[in-house]
Amino acid sequence: MGDRARRRRLGPLAGLVVAAVVAAGCMGGGLDQGESQQPAPQDSGPAQASPGARTTRADGTTSVAEFKQDFQDAVGLAEKYWTAQFRASGEQFRPIRRVVPYSRAGEVSCGGQGLPRNNAVYCSAGDFIAYDVNWSVSAFREIGDAFLFYLLGHEYAHGVQVRLGIRYDFTIQQELQADCMAGAYLGDSVRSGALTLADGDLDEFRDGLLAVGDDPDQPWFAEGSHGTAEQRSEKFFSGYENSLKACDLG
Repeated sequence: MGDRARRRRLGPLAGLVVAAVVAAGCMGGGLDQGESQQPAPQDSGPAQASPGARTTRADGTTSVAEFKQDFQDAVGLAEKYWTAQFRASGEQFRPIRRVVPYSRAGEVSCGGQGLPRNNAVYCSAGDFIAYDVNWSVSAFREIGDAFLFYLLGHEYAHGVQVRLGIRYDFTIQQELQADCMAGAYLGDSVRSGALTLADGDLDEFRDGLLAVGDDPDQPWFAEGSHGTAEQRSEKFFSGYENSLKACDLG
């Protein structure tokens, strides 16, 4: 990561109008905890949005080159973080084999199942993270670079769950733990100086999490459930503030 990562500042997580910021469920076929398209709420109410939360970032200055570098930074930071965590426990960490961009439905498959557009997943069958690059670049431009660090952190957490042999009976348990682990990865990276947040970024993470929760009427144990906005936010910030001890890793 080098000096660039230590100087890294996350830009404003401004708009919440891009669909699918870590939002849907397991699709089977070796494809774990896919993140598929779910529109953000149209009216979240005053308790869920801070001033300016619905202002999209549309300055046109966010290039594909910046996106690629930010994604590379997020992957490198996650590898560094989890390597250190495993080493502290006397274990050797095996990084996720690869991170694969795709641009067409079915272009990449997991366990024989083609991946749809507007998606990001961890595939346990091949030990890789795959993401729709066009959707991800659009989200990057609409929301900001913090989106990539959270998205990558959540998917990487699923790979860590596999390495630790964690498998819950219900999707929501797996997903909320991954949110907690993503929070720990980001919080610990900030505390170590590997990542620097700009003023207001914590509020912006909160706005993003509030925008991507399940419908309040969705049953807790329904396949594909990730948790309500409040549940996801609580788990993420519990990990962010208290590190991995908050994430029930055993």
